[in-house]
Amino acid sequence: MMTTLPETMRQVCFNGAGGPEVIGIETVPLPKAGPGQVLIEVVSAGVNRPDVMQRGGKYPPPKGATAVPGLEVAGRIAALGEGVSRLSLGDEVCALVISGGYAEFAVAEAGHCLPKPEALSLVDAGGIPETFFTVYSNVVQRGRLAAGETFLVHGGSSGIGSTAIQIATHLGARVLTTAGSAKKCAFCESLGADAAINYREADFAEEVQRLTDGKGVDVILDMIGASYLAKNLASLAIEGRLVLIALMGGNKVEALNITPIMIKRLTFTGATLRPRPNAEKAEIADGLRRDVWPELDAGRIRPVIHATFPLEEAQKAHALMESSAHLGKILLVTGR
Repeated sequence: MMTTLPETMRQVCFNGAGGPEVIGIETVPLPKAGPGQVLIEVVSAGVNRPDVMQRGGKYPPPKGATAVPGLEVAGRIAALGEGVSRLSLGDEVCALVISGGYAEFAVAEAGHCLPKPEALSLVDAGGIPETFFTVYSNVVQRGRLAAGETFLVHGGSSGIGSTAIQIATHLGARVLTTAGSAKKCAFCESLGADAAINYREADFAEEVQRLTDGKGVDVILDMIGASYLAKNLASLAIEGRLVLIALMGGNKVEALNITPIMIKRLTFTGATLRPRPNAEKAEIADGLRRDVWPELDAGRIRPVIHATFPLEEAQKAHALMESSAHLGKILLVTGR
C-alpha cells in the first residue's frame, strides 16, 4: 500500500484519430476520486475493440469522461472518495471503468470494483472486467441461458468469446462457437466448447443445423451484426434468443426476411455496456460476485491472457488487436 501518492503519472493519449501511430504517452497530474469513487494504482489494463474504435474516432467517450482510453483495470486502492465504505486502502481489485484505464492511476466507481480472484495475479485480473461484465449481463441476464440449452458464440477465440465459452460451460450449456482458423477452433475446444466451426471453410448456419439435428441453438451472442443476421435467425431454435453486442459486420440489413422471428417466436435484443447507468453496472458486479467469482477464486474459470505490453508499447498492443491474431486477452502493464 502506498503511503504517499505521486503528483504526476504516465498515461496513454491519442494524438488525433488514426492508426496505432497516433498513440502517445504523456505525463499529467493524478486524477482525484469523487464521491462514491476510488483511485486505483493500476497494475494492468485490458485492451479491447472499443479502444481501437475510439482511437479511430468512431467511439468517443461519454460526455464528461476522460478521453484517455481503457475500460478495465486491476490494481490497488490508492485513495477513497467520500462515502466509500466497502473498500479499504491497499485492497487488490479489478474494476470496470468508463475510460482512463491506460494509465498508472485510474478512477473507478466503488460499486464497479470486485476483489482480485484468489487464483489470479493482479496482472491477469486486468483481463476480467470488460469481458466478464459484458458476457454475464448479455448471456446470463439478457439471454437467460440455462443448463441444458445450446449456446453459440461468434468469435470464440477473442476475449469475449473465451469468456463466454467458460461461463456458458459453467452454467451447464452445450457450447458451439465460430472461429477463423483450425488453431483458433482448437483453442476454443480446449476451453470447453463442444464444437468449433471454422467460418472460413464452412457455412456456420448449416453446421449449426447439422450439430443440433435441425433444432438450432437457444442463445446466440453476436458481435458481427448485419452480415450475420439472416444466418443467426436461421440458426435459432424455437423460443431462441439473439443477443447483439457489437457491429463489426455493419449495422444495416437490406431485404431481410423477418418471418422466422414470428414463426419461431424469437427474441432479438442487444446492449452496449459503456453508456449504462452506474447503478445497472453495480447490479452486474453483484451478480458476478455471486455467480462467477467463486469459480474465478477456485481457478475453474480464468481470463486467457495472450500477451502483455508495457504502457509505452500501446501501439504494438493495438496493432496486435487489429491483426486478430491473438487468442484471448491483450493487456498493458504499468510496472507498478
